[in-house]
Amino acid sequence: MSTQAVQRIPEDMHTVTPHIVCADAVSAIDFYVKAFGATDAGKMLAPNGKLIHGMIRIGDSAIMLAEETPEWGAVGPLTLKGSPVTLHLYVQDADAAFQRATDAGATVVMPLADTFWGDRYGVLKDPYGHSWSIAHHVRDMSPEEMQAGAAKACGEPGA
Repeated sequence: MSTQAVQRIPEDMHTVTPHIVCADAVSAIDFYVKAFGATDAGKMLAPNGKLIHGMIRIGDSAIMLAEETPEWGAVGPLTLKGSPVTLHLYVQDADAAFQRATDAGATVVMPLADTFWGDRYGVLKDPYGHSWSIAHHVRDMSPEEMQAGAAKACGEPGA
């Protein structure tokens, strides 16, 4: 047994790490590798081949995954008929990343566009029901410029 102190937060992890549930989570990992350039950081499978715990990495971020297990209260967005959560990806080239993801089977929810907050931004839904926004920053803007842009986008009078 080691007497060395263990780091409470592992060196390669961030303070907040999404943990998503998917029906057919093993296939979801394969999709995320293809669609988003994720790396498979490991899988722990049950004897029936279902994913007990898995992890992918996209850029410097980790996402944990598990198979739907309704008897444990773990269900994914397809079973729930949607989710209010969107996973946001900042990338070097939103157009290329968006195309790669749609080529892999993601569907467009909101097409890519230059936004009032200074990003090129769009939203996709993966085949497992999770929403992903993809963006790259195109211009720096002051809070006042963003507020004026938001007012104009929302059709506020005088904007």
